[in-house]
Amino acid sequence: MTNVTEVTQFLLLGLTRDPELQVPLFITFALVYLSTLVGNLGIIMLILLDSRLHTPMYFLLGNLSLVDVCYSSAATPTVLAGFIPGGKAISYHACAAQMFLFAAFATLENCLLASMACDRYAAVCKPLHYTTTMTRSVCAGLATGSYVCGFLNASIHTGDTFSLSFCTFSVVHHFFCDVPAVMVLSCSDRQVSELVLVCVVSFNVFFALLVILISYMSIFITILKMPSSAGYQKALSTCASHFAAVSIFYGTIIFMYLQPSSSHSMDTDKMASVFYAMIIPLLNPVVYSLRNKEIKSAFMKVVVGKTVPRIMISTM
Repeated sequence: MTNVTEVTQFLLLGLTRDPELQVPLFITFALVYLSTLVGNLGIIMLILLDSRLHTPMYFLLGNLSLVDVCYSSAATPTVLAGFIPGGKAISYHACAAQMFLFAAFATLENCLLASMACDRYAAVCKPLHYTTTMTRSVCAGLATGSYVCGFLNASIHTGDTFSLSFCTFSVVHHFFCDVPAVMVLSCSDRQVSELVLVCVVSFNVFFALLVILISYMSIFITILKMPSSAGYQKALSTCASHFAAVSIFYGTIIFMYLQPSSSHSMDTDKMASVFYAMIIPLLNPVVYSLRNKEIKSAFMKVVVGKTVPRIMISTM
């Protein structure tokens, strides 16, 4: 038997200890977080207020925006607190709660992106059966399944990580309680835990990617068979935003989680996590609204109070 001191809190090192960068970074990330909230909550409000957006695609997009708000909120306030003197400490239970919420909403985003790919497949490849395929019950089932998978996955990762022993006051080389950064601090054997992390994340990511790739291969084949350029352009525009969001999200998550712990550089992981935790939730509303005529039209309708002709929207 050995004496073990129970850990009651962790110390987050944050992004930098350079005092000259504290204020500029605080202002920058505060603006990023505010923009994320405004952009995603704005999309949710537009979808709720405009009846033309009460469709399966926008139902899933509204859920994606809600998830972006939640998982950005799980990490960003801790980042901002880290720039304030005395704000780097986080309690053991608060760290576990943050890890659980972040893992849950990140997994939710993963599942929702796969669900949106299925929706785009039905819209492009089976347009005549779209309304009977993507019914309200199907959309509700996809969303509910995503939430169940998210919270189940978070329970596995959080329980697996905090079942390990932390023997001393632990310094987390990160700006929030992410799974790899906390797991590496354990003084007990963590080989099984790391294997569980890689296996579960690999299954979630590659299963969703498989669904997305199959959907987009079918979409691409259907587009090539379209006789008219108008139909070709419409099919491409309806999938371009989702494909851009998928590329950004999965590129970062594969870099972060699907490599052995010996290959992890904490400084590199922190930079990737900034993009993953704060920039992606900001980019999603931009990506989905920049070339989306329906979103632009709904925005003008809410702001101006009348429907704007489609010709005017297409020139914006």
